[in-house]
Amino acid sequence: MIFSPARCLILLLLLNSVDAGGILWKIKERVRHLQLQRAKQHLLRQTTRGLQHVKEGRIQQRLDHFNRQDLRTFSQRFFVNEAFWRHPDGPVFLFIGGEGPIFEFDVLAGHHVDMAEEHGALILTLEHRFYGDSINPDGLKTENLVCLSSQQALVDLAVFHQFISQRFGLSHRNTWISFGGSYSGALSAWFRGKFPHLVFGAVASSAPVIARLDFSAYSSAVGLSLTNLAVGGSEKCLAAVQRAFAAVEAALMAGNVSQVSVDFGCCQVPKDLSDKIELMQNLADIFMGSVQYNEEGVLMTINELCSVMTNYTNEEDLAPYSRLVKLAQIYRSTSEEPCLDISHEKSIKDLMNTSLHLSRRGERAWTYQTCSEFGFYQTCEDATCPFSGMVTLKTLTEVCPMVFGISQHSLPGHIAFTNTYFGGNNLPTHRVLYVNGGVDPWRELSVVRDRTGSGDEAQTVFIKDTAHCADMMNSRATDRCSLRTAREEIKRHVFSWLKTAAQEQVEKEKALITL
Repeated sequence: MIFSPARCLILLLLLNSVDAGGILWKIKERVRHLQLQRAKQHLLRQTTRGLQHVKEGRIQQRLDHFNRQDLRTFSQRFFVNEAFWRHPDGPVFLFIGGEGPIFEFDVLAGHHVDMAEEHGALILTLEHRFYGDSINPDGLKTENLVCLSSQQALVDLAVFHQFISQRFGLSHRNTWISFGGSYSGALSAWFRGKFPHLVFGAVASSAPVIARLDFSAYSSAVGLSLTNLAVGGSEKCLAAVQRAFAAVEAALMAGNVSQVSVDFGCCQVPKDLSDKIELMQNLADIFMGSVQYNEEGVLMTINELCSVMTNYTNEEDLAPYSRLVKLAQIYRSTSEEPCLDISHEKSIKDLMNTSLHLSRRGERAWTYQTCSEFGFYQTCEDATCPFSGMVTLKTLTEVCPMVFGISQHSLPGHIAFTNTYFGGNNLPTHRVLYVNGGVDPWRELSVVRDRTGSGDEAQTVFIKDTAHCADMMNSRATDRCSLRTAREEIKRHVFSWLKTAAQEQVEKEKALITL
């Protein structure tokens, strides 16, 4: 395998530009972009973490690990950082790629890199199949997406383990620890569960390890976070949000679509019910993104959002509807979007585009996985949802047959298979550390308690006032005390695993001597 030099920083930061699409996905990509910028700034302050230590490589993986008659392959990208590795027996820290491209900074910055430096670890990251540059030219065509799954991704990791072990001359003395956040956090936990002989311990941050078709709990959790006093929420804020969405919905149902379109700066006047639902979903996304990534600095914090919704300076701003209009204006201003694209037809057309030249091609691949494996549809039919009841499971899942030919009736079976395959509520927890934030809606599908349904003790870290994957970043001066404490706790777990692995290795060697 030939390694190529790492590419320049400026190119790296330009790769994550976004175009039209769902607001929540846009916010997610902006968070990623901001994290890369922060990683660059952090790196420039370090003397030992330059890009010269990073090597990019490729491994040829089977397209279908479960069909030995299928000889097709794809080229999977990875990065390696040897800067801290105590050769030859130092541990290996594997940062698992998720539903997007990997970057050099994934092996240069982050809490796992801080720990790698302390423990002399070799740092790796492997890009998920069908994301980033790890995809064949025709990979996004529907007939080829059948090879995109979490099950295939785990075997990719197992094959990668073998490849790296041979490439670097690793042995049983090199203890592997996996790391991941969000979907890749679930992969980290599942990798430990399915391949315990390959990875000794796993950190799973904000990991939705339970598949769920109707994820109504997401919207409800967002509403609950809007009342969290510790992060600037209040009951008054939640009530204002509920009234605002009710007012918009009433205006749409009354036929005032042109005025609503003008008020919220829409690119189009809603022409049918699907466009109206698209608008309501986009408005909800502003709240969902703000809550999920609270204090990441890409949009608004919960405190700032609630200030807009509850504070007003004149009678004109008194109505919650007017404050929601203002919030949409703030979103468009900060995201530099001239208008809100609410065309459902365009959204479907974008998802059906199989070109690899689109910067948002990952959205098509991820949408396929929601249809074929996970669900995760953030509905608003539950009475506790603070947004619009127009966003239903039926409307959200219509994308599956329209874009991929996957029947809505087949979805429950797909979700049931995923939970059966990985464990669902009876997950393997031995040396898996589940880390979750109290503000993060995805905690609803993770492990946040000390005991699982199987009766095993689960190792958990719960950070009551932080959001999605906050623990994975490098420490900042503005970090909450609870976040700093959580990172120290994660460090203790990783140290304990490495110590246990070393002790077990000594015992094995002693046993061999006595034979």
